[in-house]
Amino acid sequence: MAPSSDDDHKCGWREHALQLAARVADVEAQLATLRRTAFGKKSERAKKLPPVPKPPPTPEAVDEKRRTRAAAREETMETEVEHTPVPDADKVCSLCGGSDFRPVGAGKSCDVLEFIGAHFRRRRLVRETLACRCGGCVITAPAPPRWSAKTRYASSFVAYLAVSKCRGSMPFYRLESLAKSATAPIARSTMNELFHRAAAKLRRLDVPLFEAIRGDYLVLADETTFKLTSQSSKAFIWTFLGHSLTGFRFALSRAGSVATEALKDSKGVLVCDDYSGYNAVTGQGRRRRCGCLAHARRKYFDAGNVPEAHEALALIGFIYAVEHEAERRGVLGTDEHAQLRQAFSRPAYYALLQLARRLRKLHAPKSLLGRAARYTTSNSLALRAFLDDVRIPPDNNRSENSIRIVALGRKNFLFVQSEDAGNNIAIVYSLIASCERASVNPIAYLTDVLDRIDGVDDADLRELLPDRWKPPVMAAPPADFDVE
Repeated sequence: MAPSSDDDHKCGWREHALQLAARVADVEAQLATLRRTAFGKKSERAKKLPPVPKPPPTPEAVDEKRRTRAAAREETMETEVEHTPVPDADKVCSLCGGSDFRPVGAGKSCDVLEFIGAHFRRRRLVRETLACRCGGCVITAPAPPRWSAKTRYASSFVAYLAVSKCRGSMPFYRLESLAKSATAPIARSTMNELFHRAAAKLRRLDVPLFEAIRGDYLVLADETTFKLTSQSSKAFIWTFLGHSLTGFRFALSRAGSVATEALKDSKGVLVCDDYSGYNAVTGQGRRRRCGCLAHARRKYFDAGNVPEAHEALALIGFIYAVEHEAERRGVLGTDEHAQLRQAFSRPAYYALLQLARRLRKLHAPKSLLGRAARYTTSNSLALRAFLDDVRIPPDNNRSENSIRIVALGRKNFLFVQSEDAGNNIAIVYSLIASCERASVNPIAYLTDVLDRIDGVDDADLRELLPDRWKPPVMAAPPADFDVE
């Protein structure tokens, strides 16, 4: 009788050996992850995993990017035109030796970008005072309007403080040092008081901002911790991204009531992770919950250098390659983009789902591969939502990127001392992040809004949000004004 091959030999010991081999692979993957976490670099570059394929930019795309940047500089940058005449010594014709020249067009131009350092300037306003000759009446010119009563600091300075703290993540002790070096010694306690006084005034914009976000079809959400000195447990800052605005909310906990208060009964799509706190605003009659493929990818990456993880990462990388191709073609959000997803992303996603179901049977639930497989299968409907609607992104990366500025602030100025201070910093975060999305200068925006907000009714506050804000128009000079 011919000996049986390994494929034909099946018994209990063989099955036991296969299970042991799978467990050994899981243990080795966990050890590799622990070594990387404890002793190695905490970035994906420390591992030699296949990178996500991204096609190189075409020369046309590079040229278009350069033209876009040049147009943005031309539109927003302060420009001073300086005419340089030809020296008299050079006004000699090389052909006839004559010196009778005429201008040719407007001349040749070249740009030189200069840096003008920030500086403080004191405006001393002398108000005229008049007395009647009868001695019974004295009048004084009216005081100039100010963004806040009894303050000598202009709104432009307060806007600089807000942007430096919430966009540059600079604590006030550093700003105090910079102000001192700029010949304007200002105490950090004064800066802190000005910041919170301005933020309290700007909090009127929180209501129309979240009303606008609730009206958007697509909203992305995420949250992160923030230290509050008045309580032992950590506080949280939540972010909600609408079509053109970004809103931040400060909360004492991670309870789902925060998402309920922010989004209420609005309808549409909510892209988030699998945190149960978003359940209250998703479901029947509310927003459709969509998952984050980047979260699933992260779990397979954490599973270590094993073939199954490589296979899952390759499938997810292919899905992102489809998104990069749609971006390269300039068809994001169009029917052609939807066709690309149906033709290429859908098969790749279902191959990933089949792989996850197979891995879930082979690996323990608490193993790294078991956790990655369980995350994929448990959230399969939410993760595949981007295949049905081209408006839905495959991940929640945009909201995670928006919340990075909070993490930087947490590293620099460390904490807030009260819930009221947390609400103040949240509204400033919201307005500055929305300014960046609307390509608005945040210092110019906050300077103008602080000067105007007291005179605007609640019903008209929507026009002061960054996506609708219009910079103030300088008054035209009189008709008989002599420019000479």
